[in-house]
Amino acid sequence: MLLRHLRYLLAVADHGGFTRAAEALHVSQPTLSQQIRQLEDSLGVTLFDRTSRTVRPTDAGLAYIECARRVLVELEAGKRALHDVKDLTRGTLRLAMTPTFMAYLVGPLVRDFAARFPGIHLEIFELSMDDIEAGLSDDSLDIAIAFAPARHPDIECLPAFVETLGIMVGRGHPLYGRESPLSPDEVAQLEFALLAPGFITRQSTDEYFRRQGITPRVQIEVNSVSTLLEVIRHAPMATMLPEAIATLDRGLHKVRAEGEAPQRGAAVLRRRNNYHSAASVAFMNLLLGTPDA
Repeated sequence: MLLRHLRYLLAVADHGGFTRAAEALHVSQPTLSQQIRQLEDSLGVTLFDRTSRTVRPTDAGLAYIECARRVLVELEAGKRALHDVKDLTRGTLRLAMTPTFMAYLVGPLVRDFAARFPGIHLEIFELSMDDIEAGLSDDSLDIAIAFAPARHPDIECLPAFVETLGIMVGRGHPLYGRESPLSPDEVAQLEFALLAPGFITRQSTDEYFRRQGITPRVQIEVNSVSTLLEVIRHAPMATMLPEAIATLDRGLHKVRAEGEAPQRGAAVLRRRNNYHSAASVAFMNLLLGTPDA
C-alpha cells in the first residue's frame, strides 16, 4: 500500500464517485479504479459499494477512510515540522478568529507579531466556532482565538482573557455620552440592532436579557459584525458587543447598565497532541504574555 492509495481512497469518498474523483486527481478513471482495487486486494475487503448509481463506502470502507484521514493529517503535520524554522526568520502561520475578535483584536495582535517576526507569512481567517474546530481538527489551521470551552475532544483550549460585553450606541443616539447607568426599564425601551441568533455573541446577549428580565426591542438583525457597526454608527439604535469595540475613533460610546455585565472566556485553541510550529507558539506567547522559550 502506498500513500497514493490513501489519497485516491479519500478522493472517491469525498466526491461520491470515481468520475469526479478522477477529474479532481487529474488521472483517468480506469487508473483510479485499478488503484482502488489494488488497495482492496491488499486489505482483503471491499471498500466501496459499486452496485448503486452513487458509489458509497461499505462499513469496512467507512472505518478505513476515517483512519486514512487521520494518517494524512499526521503526515502533513510531519511535513510542516520538517520545514519549520525555529529562529522564525521564515514560515507560515494559519490563524483564525471568530467575528467579534476580528473587530478589535486582530489589528493590534498582527501589528505586534509582524513587527517582531516580519519573515512569517500570515494567513488570517474569520470563521465561526464550528468552522474553527473543524479547521483545527483537519490541520488546515494552526491556531485560533475563540471562546472557551472547546467542544471537540481533539481541540486543546488555553484560557487567554475574559471578554466583557456592553451596550453601545453611536454619536447620533440620544444616549451618546451618558455616564449614569441605565435601569432595566430603560434598557427595555431601547431599539436594538443585534447579531443574528447563530452568533455566540447573540447567545450571550440573549442570556443577559433573560437574567435581567428584559424583553429587548430587536429591530434589526445582521450576520456581520462590520455591518452591525455601520448600522450603529448611522442609526439611533443600540447594540451589545465586546466593550473593547466601543472607542472614540469608531464613534461608539459604551452605556453602562445596572446589574452585572455579561462575560465570557476567550481562549487560544489548537489541535491536541499535534506538532505546533515555532510561529504558532510565538503567536500564542504574544497573546498570553508568556516569555519566549
